Amino acid sequence: MKQFFPAQSPFSHETEVKRSRFITYIAHTPDKQSSESFIESIQQMHPKANHNCWARITGLRDQLNCRQSNDDGEPKGTAGKPMLNVLEHSDLCEITVVVTRYFGGIKLGAGGLVRAYSLAVQEAIETLPTTEYLAKHSFSIQLPYELVSDIERLVTNSGAEITHRQWQSQLQIEGEGSEEQLVTLASSLSSMMHLISYSSEKTP
Repeated sequence: MKQFFPAQSPFSHETEVKRSRFITYIAHTPDKQSSESFIESIQQMHPKANHNCWARITGLRDQLNCRQSNDDGEPKGTAGKPMLNVLEHSDLCEITVVVTRYFGGIKLGAGGLVRAYSLAVQEAIETLPTTEYLAKHSFSIQLPYELVSDIERLVTNSGAEITHRQWQSQLQIEGEGSEEQLVTLASSLSSMMHLISYSSEKTP
């Protein structure tokens, strides 16, 4: 399953429903701390707003404990939960959405609020620039020194990244890349496997 995170952070979009202004702010928040900071920044930006409701998925989509929402004074279940529902039916991850509402004088009722907050988030994510999330995998190569330049060239050509070198009786190279990049790397190393030691695993 492909997952995407916000490429533009923060991102904003505004819509109006029966004179009430709904301003949607979106940020890339890979953890709870970054999400909390973003929510606080919007609250400080709009201290006179009637409500600053929010919803977030601060991890990957298979991490169920990273989903939260808040109605910020709207009737229970009419803002945060509908916003989160929109996110859960998208392919987005590592995201926090804050919808700032300025009341326009016409009450929307519970059903109207659910539709309005859902619409605000839906419209925003339809135009949100995104980047595909690629899970990182780590790799390790132990090799004789005479192969250093050849091996490092193959790592570079695969798109993977060397993060550490350890000089012992042989050189040990450690790095990371996407699953696709490491498949390419392993394939390019196949003719040298009798001379080197190669391993890879998904980064937690």
